[in-house]
Amino acid sequence: MMAVTGWRALLYKETLRFWKVGFQTVGAPVLTALLYLMVFGHVLEGRVTVYGTVGYTAFLVPGLVMMSVLQNAFANSSSSIIQSKIMGNLVFVLLTPLSHWGWFLAYVGSSIIRGLAVGLGVFVVTMFFAMPDFVAPLWIIVFALLGAAMLGTLGLIAGLWAEKFDQMAVFQNFLIMPMTFLSGVFYSIGSLPPFWQKVSHLNPFFYMIDGFRYGFFGVSDASPWLSFGIVGTAWLVVSAVAVHLLRIGYKIRG
Repeated sequence: MMAVTGWRALLYKETLRFWKVGFQTVGAPVLTALLYLMVFGHVLEGRVTVYGTVGYTAFLVPGLVMMSVLQNAFANSSSSIIQSKIMGNLVFVLLTPLSHWGWFLAYVGSSIIRGLAVGLGVFVVTMFFAMPDFVAPLWIIVFALLGAAMLGTLGLIAGLWAEKFDQMAVFQNFLIMPMTFLSGVFYSIGSLPPFWQKVSHLNPFFYMIDGFRYGFFGVSDASPWLSFGIVGTAWLVVSAVAVHLLRIGYKIRG
């Protein structure tokens, strides 16, 4: 009972941590996504049609929503761990009887909450510009949850690995950001040359965004079942790594 109560308390603490500065952690990403929509939508609307009938602005909305979910889920767990390590207050969590599973559930769970909160905020403000359909809402929920969990877990691994903010910046700027922007947020990979289409299919972030977009339009560059299988398998793999690192106390125990 103590362990269950403990992970819930840590989940509450981590959720409260980002919500206390919601203007920065939720409001700022929503504004950034809105600016992307206004610039790209204004320039390309009427010039680009995706999937034959979908307007560019409507196509862009799910991509921006999912991009915001992924980036903020990663930022939540990674920033929390690295800040606690540098400030020295991680020891107070180490003193608790929490198991490694408790840590995992709390940090990844709070990342999912933040990612979904930002994604919902982005959708609310962008729906005034274009309202996409909801052809398969179950797929929207599945990929939103899987994407947030995947990046929250990656953020946990990055936070455990990094020992200073510079290392975290390398992880985010040279891995997370490129893979996110090159995953089809702003374009359909069907418009790319064959070689780059094959390269895009090696990017797991592509399947998160493509599957999420399928839930709105019922059309995608890859089968949603294929995307689900790849993303689900990838999350299980990174989760196993994260749980193992927590179990052995990687870079958090002397």
